[in-house]
Amino acid sequence: MRKVLVLIVIAPLLVLAFAGCSKEGANEVKTGLAVITSISNSSDVEDGVGTAQVDSTVVAVTVDNDGRIVKCVIDAAQTRVNFNGSGEITTPLNQEFKTKNELGDGYNMKGASSIGKEWYEQAAAFAKYAEGKTAEEIAGIAVDESKHPTGADLKSSVTISIGDFIAGVQKAVNNAQSLGAKGENKLGIGVVTSIGNSTNATADEDGVVEVYSHYSATTVGKDGKITSSVIDASQTKVSFDQSGKITADLNAEQKTKNELGDGYNMKNASSIGKEWYEQTAAFAKYVRGKTAGDVGGIAVDDSGHAAKSDLKSSVTVTIGGFKTVVEKAAKAAK
Repeated sequence: MRKVLVLIVIAPLLVLAFAGCSKEGANEVKTGLAVITSISNSSDVEDGVGTAQVDSTVVAVTVDNDGRIVKCVIDAAQTRVNFNGSGEITTPLNQEFKTKNELGDGYNMKGASSIGKEWYEQAAAFAKYAEGKTAEEIAGIAVDESKHPTGADLKSSVTISIGDFIAGVQKAVNNAQSLGAKGENKLGIGVVTSIGNSTNATADEDGVVEVYSHYSATTVGKDGKITSSVIDASQTKVSFDQSGKITADLNAEQKTKNELGDGYNMKNASSIGKEWYEQTAAFAKYVRGKTAGDVGGIAVDDSGHAAKSDLKSSVTVTIGGFKTVVEKAAKAAK
């Protein structure tokens, strides 16, 4: 009789416990980041001006256990750097570069839009359209030869080319990892770009425009604390000679550092024997539970390396770019 009573008492508790675990697990989502980069719009000097143009579409997603997109954010960095017929870079190397979302109405596309919508509005509309869909469904979105949407349900709000949106969302979903995010968390993108490592052409060497961008997809809870973060970076180079002619292959595939993986070849030079992608993953894990302000306040030395032992034991690369993009992403999350 006593055993029967014990079972009667325990059984409902077990049901509740399993239900709670199931509910908790169902609320977990994966966090994904993808970057699609092209240099194909770069051009030789004409009328005294050449342009190295790096176009990067950045996509962040959260994905549920069924592979469906819960939240999606899209941004783009269009970095144009000019050089002249003597192979000299004429764009200031300390120039600030804003993303298309950051430019907002200043991107000035609305006047040329057949639906009167700015770039950021159309990117947000596509991101909203992607929510609830799988990567396969995104891949099946109908487009014409110039990659513009053809379905009435989408082209009423998006008239720009969406080829990179489609590719970026698919890649972000496929990259997504379980990092601690929940379905109700806010999601944001952070991007920061510099060209400070660029060099002029000489008689002996080509000039190089190096567009160095850091990216982050970050999720934030109701308390303002980071629940997950993914960090990546790209060093995209466009070379040109002293006459202002581009020598880079404009159709070459452009990979991020995470995509290069061990091929980035930093491990042997690392004092802790860790590759770049491993150190960024360690930093991303370190910021979980912190606010945007906490991330901005992470201590660094004069050279931009982590100053505290709890971080520098796993991250020995400079972290200024990491801090900036995670802080930006956390503040932008919605």
